[in-house]
Amino acid sequence: MTTGLRKILENDGNADDLVAFMRDKNLPVDDIEANSIANELLKAGTLATGYLTISNALQWRLQYRRAIDKAGTVAGITRVT
Repeated sequence: MTTGLRKILENDGNADDLVAFMRDKNLPVDDIEANSIANELLKAGTLATGYLTISNALQWRLQYRRAIDKAGTVAGITRVT
């Protein structure tokens, strides 16, 4: 998700591009929230690399494996035992 959003911002995408991408990824937000997120992203201009993904199917074990693997090796991701 973060990689796709970053590419849109790097290619001078607009709010409509960002909202369309979020819809394509089935982000569980309504149009008002999607536009709000898009406007915040445009104001920020850039994003840090993300490690979590959204799982509409609630398959968290698969979706969060990447974050679990990075815990303790990447700033901001803490291994909890």
